[in-house]
Amino acid sequence: MKHLPVPDPGDPDTRSAGHYLVWLARRQAATMLGGMAYGVLWMAMPALMPAVLGRGVDAVSARDQPGLLRWSLVFLALGAVGAAAGIMRHRFAVTNWLTAAYRTMQLTARQAARLGATLPRRVSAGEVVSIGTSDLSHVGHALDILARGSGAVVSIVVVGAVLLAASVPLGLLVLLGVPAMLGAVSLLLRPLHRRQQHYRDLTANLATRSNDIVAGLRVLRGVGGEAAFADRFRADSQRLRTAGVRVVRVESLLNAAEVLVPGIFVTLVTWLGARFALAGRISPGELVAFYGYAAFLLLPLRTLTETADKITRGLVAAHRVVTLLTIEPEVADRVEPGTGRLVDGDLADPPSGLLVPAGRLTAVVAADPRDAAALADRLGRYDPAAEATLAGVPLRDLPLDGVRRHILVADNDAVLFTGDLRGGLDPTGAAGDERIAAALHAASADDVLTGLPGGLDTPVAERGREFSGGQRQRLRLARALVVDPPVLILVEPTSAVDAHTEAWIAARLRRARAGRTTVLTTTSPLLLDRADLVAYLEEGKVVVEGTHRELLRTEPRYRAVVDRAEDAR
Repeated sequence: MKHLPVPDPGDPDTRSAGHYLVWLARRQAATMLGGMAYGVLWMAMPALMPAVLGRGVDAVSARDQPGLLRWSLVFLALGAVGAAAGIMRHRFAVTNWLTAAYRTMQLTARQAARLGATLPRRVSAGEVVSIGTSDLSHVGHALDILARGSGAVVSIVVVGAVLLAASVPLGLLVLLGVPAMLGAVSLLLRPLHRRQQHYRDLTANLATRSNDIVAGLRVLRGVGGEAAFADRFRADSQRLRTAGVRVVRVESLLNAAEVLVPGIFVTLVTWLGARFALAGRISPGELVAFYGYAAFLLLPLRTLTETADKITRGLVAAHRVVTLLTIEPEVADRVEPGTGRLVDGDLADPPSGLLVPAGRLTAVVAADPRDAAALADRLGRYDPAAEATLAGVPLRDLPLDGVRRHILVADNDAVLFTGDLRGGLDPTGAAGDERIAAALHAASADDVLTGLPGGLDTPVAERGREFSGGQRQRLRLARALVVDPPVLILVEPTSAVDAHTEAWIAARLRRARAGRTTVLTTTSPLLLDRADLVAYLEEGKVVVEGTHRELLRTEPRYRAVVDRAEDAR
């Protein structure tokens, strides 16, 4: 049994949608060839049955009992082989579908993690959701249908060859008429997929608007904007409904054409065969065979139409996947990933004049909170223009993967993952329960754990919505402490907790990060009093440094910011 997902999805060919689908097929060549082989066998057996049936009828006409028995056994054997091939064809087809879909999912998830903060700037949430749902399915179907499509092509060739042997006009009618029929039906595919693309874009936009409304519902209620957003959502929904109706109209025409055009073609074959039988040009058995072929041809003809439809949809979906995979992060490596080695040292930010001593706890207080957030982005190399240095080496000249492992920026925009709490706190699975427990204790989140029925195995809902704001913040802090990076930058880590809990966090955080470089952007006196060094920023520049108590005595501006923040809480 094949295990999915695969350990390594590989490096995709993103030159075009077609190249991507071909790359997927080559990555799973064994199951693709197996599915196509069984698909050919599955359809070739029924394609031979009408001929065998005609031979049996001729044996009855000639009162040839041994011949009747022989052709009956052949008919039975064809049915048994076709049934077994059908089972295997389906297994291979499902495997191909799942493998392609999972591999695409792995690639898009890896790309999303690689893009990081670039992703929401370049791709809407609704677009990502659509790629992760409908597009994955269409990519999988484009590979899965090849098993049946190959069988349909071979079966039509077999039928054409048999008919040519019996009657040249009938054989030519099949071999030339099938491409003409497919061309007539395919005229509807282009307008269908154009409307489907429009419908999908509207769906993505509506999903994005829904996400925005849910995320900002509290703000909407506060400013009285619920009615305005509801009206916009209603208008977008109506546009989506109208686009859906337009898609269905073309789909209904296509479905009707898939029945009507092959039906007309089969009727023509049947009528022509009956004329030949009346003229004595074919035997009664061959006439029965022609009727059998007329009924059988409906299946491969409709399968070929379905194949063209699904491959076209797969190309459209693959184009969107390729578009996502080719987006480059705004902050990229200037050296090859994995080269170079990061060493501990002082962390510096020349634009602000901040120097963070290695192995110490440094706190940053900003008159404007936006300056503190921008500073954290620069120190973590999330700003492409950042000039920050580590041990005197510019971060932009260091490998990005190394910077991400060495420096962790934990802010309040981070979310809790869906799944069990243990996996949410330790996504890599590298930390044991003891280390997780120590991190929870340092973040003063012991009570959160004890209140859960399953402990660390308790399932966590999307974004951890079952927890309060303060509990989520403490769990995010615990997750950062589990990682225990050489440099940890915490942005307002206690803004949502009460003073008593904050005091415990301040004391335990210092012990948990002893000997490690830690930067806090905060205005909490409890945290500031535990810092080795406090830097005060105005207009993005460090204007004074010292301990918290020294700055309270000597710097009125610093004291005013801290007091104002404390009064606001």
